Amino acid sequence: MWGNSIKTLELIEEANAEGIKVTADQYPYTATSTGLTVVFPAWSLSGGSKKLKERLEDPELRKQIKDKIIWNIIYDRGGGDPASIVVASYPNNDKYNGLNLAQITKLKGLSPTPDNAAEILMNLVYEGNGKGIYHCLNEEDVQRIMAHPRIMHASDGSTIEFGEAQPHPRSYGTYPRVLGQYVREKNVISLVESIRKMSKLPASVLGIKDRGEIKNGFWADLVIFDQHKIIDNATWENPHQYPSGVSWVLVNGKISLENGIPSKNLYGKVLIHNE
Repeated sequence: MWGNSIKTLELIEEANAEGIKVTADQYPYTATSTGLTVVFPAWSLSGGSKKLKERLEDPELRKQIKDKIIWNIIYDRGGGDPASIVVASYPNNDKYNGLNLAQITKLKGLSPTPDNAAEILMNLVYEGNGKGIYHCLNEEDVQRIMAHPRIMHASDGSTIEFGEAQPHPRSYGTYPRVLGQYVREKNVISLVESIRKMSKLPASVLGIKDRGEIKNGFWADLVIFDQHKIIDNATWENPHQYPSGVSWVLVNGKISLENGIPSKNLYGKVLIHNE
C-alpha cells in the first residue's frame, strides 16, 4: 500500500541492527509486471491451469474468484482503475497486447467497470494466460526507497526479443532512467551512490568477489556514458527503445558496444556465488 515504504525500510534497519543482513532491490518505475493471474486469489491457482479452469467453470467458485479480482483491481494492483492494468503479452491473441482492461472492455461493448474488467480477465486467463503491467505504485515511495543505502538498483526484467509483445520498459531503461531522471534531474541520489548501487553493492550481496569495482585482478565490466546525456527512451507505449548517452560497454573485458554499435558476439557468462 502507498506510504508503507517508511515501515518496510524501518524493518530493514531493525534487522541489520540485530545482526541479520537484509538488503533489497528496486526498479525506478511506478508499475509492476507479472502474470495476469496475480490478481486472482491464491487458492484458485492451486493445482495449476487445469484446476483453475475447472474452478472458473463452477458458477459458485467463479463468483468467489471474481469478487477477489474486483477487490484487487480496486484496492491493490489495479490502483482503483481498470485502465491501470495493461496486457503486456497475450500469446492467444496479440491484438490485446498494449491495451489496458478499460480499452478491452470497451472493445467488447461493455462499460470499463471493475466488475466487467474482472470478467475480461477471467476469460483471458481461461483461454490462455499472459502477462500484465500494473500501474499501482507511488512515486514518493519509489524515491524514498531509492535513497536508502541498503537498496540496490535492479531491472527485475526478463530476457526479451526486440520488438516482440509489449514488455515493461524496465528491461531497456532501468539504469539509464536512474542516472538521467533520479540522479541528474531530480537529485534523489548522487551519481557516485547510484553507481555503487548498480555495481559494488550487488556484487557484495551476491557474493561475487571479482566484480563490481574497477580494480586490478577484477573482471572489466564497464559502461562508458555521458552523465549529461544519459536517459532512458523506453516508454509504456513503445518499450523497445535503447537509451541515449551510452557509448561503450565492456563485458568480461571484451567490447560489447562500441560508439553505440553493439557487437554480434556474446561475451557474457554465468556467474557463480562465492562465499
